[in-house]
Amino acid sequence: MRSPRAPILPYSGSQCTSNAAPGALLREIGTGSIFPMTDSHATPMASHLDPASSVTPYQLSVLLYSDDIATRDAVRVAVGRRPAHDVEVSTWLECATAAAVIEAVETGSFDLLVLDGEAGQTGGLGLCRQLKNEIFSCPPVLVLTGRPQDGWLAAWSQADLAVPHPLDPIAVAGAVAELGRRVGAATTTSA
Repeated sequence: MRSPRAPILPYSGSQCTSNAAPGALLREIGTGSIFPMTDSHATPMASHLDPASSVTPYQLSVLLYSDDIATRDAVRVAVGRRPAHDVEVSTWLECATAAAVIEAVETGSFDLLVLDGEAGQTGGLGLCRQLKNEIFSCPPVLVLTGRPQDGWLAAWSQADLAVPHPLDPIAVAGAVAELGRRVGAATTTSA
């Protein structure tokens, strides 16, 4: 077992790549140099070997509403850039007021809305009901409820899915991925 204070250094025969010289293979012998990682390095090797696993992910644009910046950060961190292998979040728009959400949904095109039901003044549940009733072809909505027992409120608000506080990162990412797949499936069947 490695000591917790031992530095992570490449062994003497290691090969490190750098995006400073694309495609160049640099040989670093025991220097401990760290180079930035590119997207090609983060891609699993199985996708290079198996053509069936190279699925192009569906790109999502997500609107996130909460008056609490900590909640917005928690959602963005939980979802990440890629909540599932076939769903990728390309853009985030964060809103702190209900008026900004309504304006953004009316003028922009979003694939998914994430609304905080615990937001002050105008909660995400009431806002969700308003958007579903007033916006033609309203995108799917994920609401963040205050507790698991508020599922009936999420149903009243006409939300597509609900995740209760405290936010479980796996549940949030799973909900975003599921709604993203629905949007992707609807887009491919209508095209």
